[in-house]
Amino acid sequence: MPTRHDIRNVAIVAHVDHGKTTIVDAMLKQAGAFAAHQQLDDRMMDSNDLEREKGITILAKNTAVKYHPKDGGAPITINIIDTPGHADFGGEVERGLSMVDAVVLLVDASEGPLPQTRFVLRKALQQRKPVILCINKTDRPDSRIDEVVNETYDLFLDLDADEDQIEFPIVYACGRDGIASLTKPENGTVPADSDSLEPFFATILEHVPAPVYDEEAPLQAHVTNLDADNFLGRIALLRVEQGELRKGQTVAWIKRDGTISNVRITELMMTEALTRKPAEVAGPGDICAVAGIPDIMIGETLADPENPIALPLITVDQPAISMTIGTNTSPLVGRGGTGKGADAKSAVKQRKVTARQVKDRLDRELIGNVSLRVLDTERPDAWEVQGRGELALAILVEQMRREGFELTIGKPQVVTKIVDGKVHEPVERLTVDVPEEHMGAVTQLMGVRKGRMDNMSNHGSGWVRMEFVVPSRGLIGFRTEFLTNTRGTGIAHSIHEGHEPWFGTLTTRNNGSLVADRAGAVTAFAMTNLQERGVLFTDPGTEVYEGMIVGENSRSDDMDVNITKEKKLTNMRSASADSFEAIVPPRKLSLEQSLEFCRDDECVEVTPEAVRIRKVILDQNARGRASSRAKNA
Repeated sequence: MPTRHDIRNVAIVAHVDHGKTTIVDAMLKQAGAFAAHQQLDDRMMDSNDLEREKGITILAKNTAVKYHPKDGGAPITINIIDTPGHADFGGEVERGLSMVDAVVLLVDASEGPLPQTRFVLRKALQQRKPVILCINKTDRPDSRIDEVVNETYDLFLDLDADEDQIEFPIVYACGRDGIASLTKPENGTVPADSDSLEPFFATILEHVPAPVYDEEAPLQAHVTNLDADNFLGRIALLRVEQGELRKGQTVAWIKRDGTISNVRITELMMTEALTRKPAEVAGPGDICAVAGIPDIMIGETLADPENPIALPLITVDQPAISMTIGTNTSPLVGRGGTGKGADAKSAVKQRKVTARQVKDRLDRELIGNVSLRVLDTERPDAWEVQGRGELALAILVEQMRREGFELTIGKPQVVTKIVDGKVHEPVERLTVDVPEEHMGAVTQLMGVRKGRMDNMSNHGSGWVRMEFVVPSRGLIGFRTEFLTNTRGTGIAHSIHEGHEPWFGTLTTRNNGSLVADRAGAVTAFAMTNLQERGVLFTDPGTEVYEGMIVGENSRSDDMDVNITKEKKLTNMRSASADSFEAIVPPRKLSLEQSLEFCRDDECVEVTPEAVRIRKVILDQNARGRASSRAKNA
């Protein structure tokens, strides 16, 4: 069959923070993608604000470099898909793999293969993709290159790789310095026999198969991602499998339900470095973007109008975590942070607080995010949103918050399924790296959450690696407690492992809440008296309402408190009458920490200015009646 030797399509997959985006930056720079005077940022591929803040890749993105071989041959286009390393964004990984012919598996020279490495590698092996192993960060002082290579071979065997897949080439690299070599360097050093990524490029050209096609086959192009443009509208990113796609051409659009309609390609673009440039034609193996089809969806096919043949739809893993997202129902809805000042009032006018606006935004998210599900609930202003994990759902809420939405978010729950008449719940494989002195604390923490230890290894460096199988419910609220118990030194990563029979009741939070019993502004006087009762979450002057949670109680039950109490003024004064007590600084909870803190009868109010935790039933008396009814039932 004919082969296109001028193009290669490759995805870079790895665990979180093993250096994927950094090495792609170095490839772009060394391939001459930028002019000498251009001002370049670190992690250029992480263009999203949230990606830069959190230091992770959330969306799969493609770039293209023109590589000029050293022997003077014709330049070769290498299309690179930079995928997320977090399993919560697994839908992005699966879409990225459907566009490419091989994968580069990046592994940290010190940390070795971790749960997300297993996840992305399993996906690549299932799709029969050839693998190139790249051992990155060889210059780390604690690098252990030989052991990491052996651990990777063990991982391939564990995932039932065949003989062809396990015969992979190995490249050793320091992505930060843009240096790669085929010769193993000493631990803790940069490869000495190279000063560029040339060996890495050569390995990609040699081991990534060039796209093959059938000259007689009709047009087939697979939609793998969506984007939007203010002028062009919805843009579909697709890979051309067979035939040619031209600007202005009329093609058959095969939808998910099997119906076919003819549409015209108004704009065709190809990626060069980080920009899309207009093109006239895209051939087999090309990754391109087209405009002109307003309702196109991921997984659909563009085909020849005279002979339309559909490509298989993209399938993704089922959701494991769900939470309820609804309109804001608190007394402070639509008032902004304080509601004072001209800026605050103009910001309040932009507020999105209606059920219709929230539903439209969730429907828009479904277009580009194949791993999400949105289900109706009994209430017309709330919806159940299901996703891969807590982080994926928290990222969605954070994006909506920045767009001006005000929301009420319920406590994250697990998505169960019935197998042979019994309830099964999702379980995770948790890998924990901790210093030896914290081993007992972590084991105790996992015991409460019904985790069972599968494996434990000690590298002799003072650190222990433990593997647990734990119900997904047990990991909701786990990270904050884990970091506290390990003094911030522990590293924990988890990956979905399947479903097992229901584990029974879990008690993950032992302390109750301090609940405001009236509306008003928080006073320093009230805080001084209440800080002995537990940890407070609010600053003096913050506006609160009845049913809002203002702190964590030191005991297991909830306590209604008056945090707006003012000091009574008298006309009597003495030198010793005023006591000046220091207020302990309140604990500020992020959105993820607030979701973790929630109990079943609590929810999180999210606005552009503030994240507040509140009771689902705000009225103190109604809440008491509801809890007594629940006990009697």
